Amino acid sequence: MGTVMNQTSSSLYIGIDVSGSTLDVAIHDTTEHFSVDNETAAIQQLVQRLIALGPTLIVMEATGKLELAVLRALCQAGLPAVAVNPRQVRDFARATGKRAKTDRIDAFVIAHFAAVIKPVVRPLNDVQTEQLQALLLRRAQLIDMLVAEKARLERAHAAAKESLNDHIKWLKQQLTVADRDIDSFLRASPAWRQKEDLLRSVPGIGPGAAATLIAFMPQLGSLNRREIAALTGVAPFNSDSGKHTGKRRIQGGRAIVRRALYMACIPALRFNPTIRAFYDRLRQAGKPFKVAITACIRKLIVTLNAMVHNSTPWNPSTN
Repeated sequence: MGTVMNQTSSSLYIGIDVSGSTLDVAIHDTTEHFSVDNETAAIQQLVQRLIALGPTLIVMEATGKLELAVLRALCQAGLPAVAVNPRQVRDFARATGKRAKTDRIDAFVIAHFAAVIKPVVRPLNDVQTEQLQALLLRRAQLIDMLVAEKARLERAHAAAKESLNDHIKWLKQQLTVADRDIDSFLRASPAWRQKEDLLRSVPGIGPGAAATLIAFMPQLGSLNRREIAALTGVAPFNSDSGKHTGKRRIQGGRAIVRRALYMACIPALRFNPTIRAFYDRLRQAGKPFKVAITACIRKLIVTLNAMVHNSTPWNPSTN
């Protein structure tokens, strides 16, 4: 414990490896490691233990909701905690030559990542936003199941078609219920209602896309055009080396937002003259469909970002 106490006078970086049952905690530049159960009472004890250490930064991976309880408890206690994309940690581990993998090793890798990369601590979503996200994720699951069942129906044996048709009918009913629940949830909030009306003033942005942007892109209106494009995952990155100039590629970003905007761009090509003209120029310049539609998504998110920032609805003469 002496090593840790010496660190508290400077900087102390902590990594937490999260699993369904256990939290493995490691402190960078020490041999300090301990494990606690991933349950409420143990998390509260962990919070008190970490408060006493006064860490500079606590980092864990975003592991599909398993980290939310400890992350929320740490943040509510005023501790600087953040969940990061697991891919970033994996890439960091490879770059630093860490090939072995156990929960203990992973915790130290995350602590090292925290000390070197120092990811920015971001405020957590409020409970209402998390509920809206859950409703939208469930809606997306229903759509995926519906698409899959329809594909199965096309090649199904006659003996299986009745079951498939019944399930498709049920999924459509559930999708209607999900849409109604999402709409009711949005309309119950004056701020969300105002934002939804603003977003839906853009031809092509329907209720699903608007709700997805509200739930999964709360930064909309607060970032610059490059930042919002990168967060969406539609900012082109260079791939150059020496005299070689590679193709620009997109990567990362929020897939659920990108998917919603892709679906919005399809009707926008018919009903939004600004997006249509932009798309036509790219296609006439020889750009393939994928490049052109990605550019349209980027133009759309940049436009929406400016609209929310300025609190101004869609205006085809200026957008």
